[in-house]
Amino acid sequence: MTTADPQFDGVYGPYTITDDDRLEVQRYRLALLACGLSMSAGLLQWWLIGGSWAWLWLLPLTLGLGLALQWIHIYLKPLHQALKLLLLLGCIGWLALLVTSGPRQALSSLASQPLWILAVGPQFAALTGIGFKEFFCFQRLEAIGLTLLLPIALLGRLTTLMGSELCLALMGLASLLLVVMAMRKFGIDAAADVGDKSVFAYLEGQLASGTP
Repeated sequence: MTTADPQFDGVYGPYTITDDDRLEVQRYRLALLACGLSMSAGLLQWWLIGGSWAWLWLLPLTLGLGLALQWIHIYLKPLHQALKLLLLLGCIGWLALLVTSGPRQALSSLASQPLWILAVGPQFAALTGIGFKEFFCFQRLEAIGLTLLLPIALLGRLTTLMGSELCLALMGLASLLLVVMAMRKFGIDAAADVGDKSVFAYLEGQLASGTP
């Protein structure tokens, strides 16, 4: 901390936004943008030339989502841990799909056998959780669009009420909204993403003392 670091009055006392905080926020925003670009590219490749190699985009998508969840600021630690757990479950599901069907047929199997959504869906649930957090904090329309479109697309396909083409289109729209959401965040002061650090300190103190 330096004397140049801005100070704010929080709910439980003053707090300071440091260079480390700003760096963490910048990394979070870049990771979120990587998620959106990877998902958009993968879906576009799947739509244009098939899914034989589109599965490779899962790698930067998963890495970006994991880093975003590492650097995101969420007051409720159990919720933060739950999102990380959902990502882990989704990764296990993708691994099972890739091993069972083979990498080049994995997306085709996912399209033709909607029950696989139960296995890979938790990863998108974690992404939906980020969208909900962003809407709750900033009321951005693209965030609520992402939060609604992903569950609608996946649940619609899982219940076979929606065809694979429409599901793919809705997920593509959701991925574009994610890119828009991530890019717009670069114009926001880092303090907005960090949140009230006095609340984090208070909750950590409550947890350390065992106070409910």
